[in-house]
Amino acid sequence: MQKKYLNKTILLTNDDGYESLGIINLRKALFDFGFERVIIVAPASEKSACSHSVTLNEPLKLIEIEKDFYKLDDGTPSDCIYIAKSTILKNIIPDIIISGINRGSNMGEDITYSGTVAGAIEGTLQGFPSIAVSQVFKDGDQIKDYSLAINFIIFILEAIFDRGFPLSKREILNINIPPIGDINKFEITYAGHRLYGNDTHTYYSPRGEKLYWLGLHPLQWQSRDVDEQFKGYRSDFDAVANGFISVTPVKIDMTSYEKIKKLNNWFDKI
Repeated sequence: MQKKYLNKTILLTNDDGYESLGIINLRKALFDFGFERVIIVAPASEKSACSHSVTLNEPLKLIEIEKDFYKLDDGTPSDCIYIAKSTILKNIIPDIIISGINRGSNMGEDITYSGTVAGAIEGTLQGFPSIAVSQVFKDGDQIKDYSLAINFIIFILEAIFDRGFPLSKREILNINIPPIGDINKFEITYAGHRLYGNDTHTYYSPRGEKLYWLGLHPLQWQSRDVDEQFKGYRSDFDAVANGFISVTPVKIDMTSYEKIKKLNNWFDKI
């Protein structure tokens, strides 16, 4: 047991739901490693691709499963963090928030869709260091082994608690774990250029109503032009495809600062 971590509090959430193996296995591993308090507040059902949505039009029910383990019915990851701060935590300040371990990737522009990443974003908005962790898998595989992701999370936590969180306020770490890899094989990456198709399926109800069901896009990407100073880095897609753990710093401020003057000149000509 790492006694120096006995006074640490970790808050976990996800978008796969409170019964997901990723979050259950992570909680157990953190306890086994020696963290004294690990709190789960997770959605009662899967909320994949819910992005940073919060529930405003209906009340939410917080249900205690066991000590420090709650499900939020029918909340999103962002709801979970928001409500946890004002109810469960109260005067407790979590040392870090971990959103995950997600089942599937969250790379490139998928970051904007991701409920997993949104859970970490809500964490940093509430003033806490936050990371999002996703386990990439091959098509058709069923994820059962989260050991690489768990070992890397513990590696990152030790570094954070020894040297401090490496990012500024309103910035998060977005981590993607390859299907097969090694804890010592990781890269600092930028978010890649995701390619999307359109996989909309049409169905008809027994009453003849036309219904639509959105399918999943294959994990495809292309090269992205980056500034010369970042030419030596790879995208999150490329790193994971080559068996490396991808660690991407993500900021919430999405302003395109380099285009402010160009846009101003464009309006001047109207």
